[in-house]
Amino acid sequence: MLLVLSRSAHLRTAVSNFPTLDTDRLLLREIVAEDAPALFTILSNAEAMCWLGTDPLSDLKQAARMVETFSGWRKMPNPGTRWGIQRKGANELIGSCGLFKWNRDWKNCVIGFELAQPARGVGYMREAASAMLAWGFENMELHRVQAQVHPENAASITLLRALGFIQEGHLREAGFWLGRHHDLLQFALLRHDYISFLSKH
Repeated sequence: MLLVLSRSAHLRTAVSNFPTLDTDRLLLREIVAEDAPALFTILSNAEAMCWLGTDPLSDLKQAARMVETFSGWRKMPNPGTRWGIQRKGANELIGSCGLFKWNRDWKNCVIGFELAQPARGVGYMREAASAMLAWGFENMELHRVQAQVHPENAASITLLRALGFIQEGHLREAGFWLGRHHDLLQFALLRHDYISFLSKH
């Protein structure tokens, strides 16, 4: 059964065969080498990175290696995809979002995202994630999308619930970054829940 992309999202295929997505206000596209400075600005912010499960980047070379890592996901047997998010009419990334750790046999994967602080609070990530999920359920034949989030990351928890995710559990000290262990909340969105959620919105 094919799922229809949300009315505001339209699938386009780039020359590189990367699944570029359009929404009303955003372009979700491949992250390329020229994006390393913008990526570094986002991922070197210690305050923002306190929730993201990894230490802040400390130099531009790390950002460049991260671009190569994201590109490498597409070449794996069970490929993941990380989209760069930019406003239409602008060139600089304001964040990224991705579907990764894809288990084809189990039909599940993990969602991740981050947004530059100046771009928060106007619904950009909900718009981007909605388009990404629509693409994932249709093209990856997913049954389940999982997310793990820090209990104090209120913005991400609010977003996941707004997208239809349901909290399933509390994982004690499941993550380790910034020199300490962190609890994580487990969320998931099932295919039939997603279809039901779409019908109500």
